[in-house]
Amino acid sequence: MKNIFLLLAFVSILSCNASKTESSVAHNKTKANFISSVYEISFENAVHHEAEIHAKFNNLKTDEVEFRMSRTSPGRYALHEFMKNVYAVKVTDGKGNELKTTRPDPYSWKVNGHDGTLKVSYTLFANRGGGTYAQIDETHAHLNIPATFIYVPSLANDGIKVTFNTRNDLNWKIATQLKSIGNNTYYAKNLQYFMDSPTEISNHSIRSFDVKGQSINFVLHHNGTEAELDQYFEKVKKVVLQQEAIYGELPKYDYGAYTFLACYIPNASGDGMEHRNSTILTSTRSLANGGLERNLGTVSHEFFHCWNVERIRPQSLEPFDFEEANMSGELWFAEGFTSYYDDLTICRAGLTSQEDYIKNLTGTFNYVWNSPGRQFFNPIEMSYQAPFVDAARSVDPVNRTNTFISYYSYGSALALALDLSLREKGLNLDDYMKLVWNAFGKNEAPYTVTDLHKTLNTYAGKTFGDDFFNNYIYKSGMPDMKHLFSTVGVSLIQPKDKIRFGATVRDGVLGSVTMGTSAYNAGLESGDKLIQIGEYLVSKELDINAILNKYAIGDKAKVIYERYGSKKETIIKFLANNAYTISLDKNSDAKKNERDAWLSSKY
Repeated sequence: MKNIFLLLAFVSILSCNASKTESSVAHNKTKANFISSVYEISFENAVHHEAEIHAKFNNLKTDEVEFRMSRTSPGRYALHEFMKNVYAVKVTDGKGNELKTTRPDPYSWKVNGHDGTLKVSYTLFANRGGGTYAQIDETHAHLNIPATFIYVPSLANDGIKVTFNTRNDLNWKIATQLKSIGNNTYYAKNLQYFMDSPTEISNHSIRSFDVKGQSINFVLHHNGTEAELDQYFEKVKKVVLQQEAIYGELPKYDYGAYTFLACYIPNASGDGMEHRNSTILTSTRSLANGGLERNLGTVSHEFFHCWNVERIRPQSLEPFDFEEANMSGELWFAEGFTSYYDDLTICRAGLTSQEDYIKNLTGTFNYVWNSPGRQFFNPIEMSYQAPFVDAARSVDPVNRTNTFISYYSYGSALALALDLSLREKGLNLDDYMKLVWNAFGKNEAPYTVTDLHKTLNTYAGKTFGDDFFNNYIYKSGMPDMKHLFSTVGVSLIQPKDKIRFGATVRDGVLGSVTMGTSAYNAGLESGDKLIQIGEYLVSKELDINAILNKYAIGDKAKVIYERYGSKKETIIKFLANNAYTISLDKNSDAKKNERDAWLSSKY
């Protein structure tokens, strides 16, 4: 009881502090702002992936005005340079007089001599249907707003109105978190909300259900049947309810509804992207072709974000910057802890078995804890890499195999370790997340890593909290996972009975080579072409795996390979494979209650 009172007092203090914090995301304002930006978009040439867009900007206070395209998109951390798909730009004043523009940089225009109003028309090319870009064709208009609309930065705090001229001949309907004001026209209270509001215009189907007075809507654009959607939606509902049970409530959605915007079509790009009251879900995998089960992971991940990221929000992402890359040191928590809960809640919903869930932990576990990247960066520093890896593009080779661990995977592994560690003390990660929600998310007071650390100290004690953050967040240590797994009747084994070559090989050519492995220690490098290992010639008839299977741990062999057109030789010593296996301990009946407390339904 004493701990409960301490927690309530802690939340009360933080809530009071939060009410004094002026958050840069003014999402909770209900008063309508003056509408200064008005858009109209049409899709007559959808067959060639084009939209025609007309924008009118009013209430301009300065003679010189800048308008621009965003360089990035909410939920993404890298730059995507949406300007590259804009052309046929025409600029006039409110009376239609043509105005001259200058281009101070590749992303913006500047114009003088307007009459308080600026009209801009342009053509947009759009053909990538995922969570970042836009796609326009005769199947749909899939619009991520930053990839679609120019904007005037000086009007960022004013209201926005947009009209979507749908293709009636294609039976298009509009789905979005924007507020409908009639006649295919929608409203956003400011630029941040507008940019965060993807819109799906297509011949889609909708399913809905009520959770404590709020509507959960599932919009699906696909080539399947209504019966498949019905079956899928029942699974979605179970996931939603399991996640609601973790926090004890849904967030208060701005217009009383949350909308999944799903496109499971051949021309989509596989993705998922969270937004404040909605999410984009895209996949080429149809419901009939495995999607009934395999698409659920993205559903679960993105819905968990409506708490963790959208409202439990890192201070480093406030406000979101549309002109520069967005860097955050908290992505191990924001993305990684969310990744832990996506599969966990699917298991709790009964949509996968406990045994399969446990077995499926193996891939992430090995990737994280056997990665050489831990010697270079801790989870915070891995999070800083997001602008370079989050769908970013570059042409020079990188060494990420050896230096980088995805903050999704790293954070997921840490969440697992923290959950099991807390459960050993009679606590659990669910209640820690709920405490973070009540302290920061519910009142939308952005947090820092220090805040997460202090909250864990309050929940589990200073010794426990300091130990976890000092060893596994500020440093890159590995918890005693064998012991932690044993507390819930799970077996963790590192057999070391097979060799590990340490490089990917395709048609005899080496790909990435991992530090500390047999191939790396032998001096082999990406791009080398293997000719012979020991007495065996590498060929299609006798591929690399068949050859490696002939060797045991500790064996040595001469390797002949080609590098830059020259033949070379080296000696390779075969080291043990350090991979772990994770499985349900068949003799763990004594731990069944602990395992059920972890993996069973919370709803």
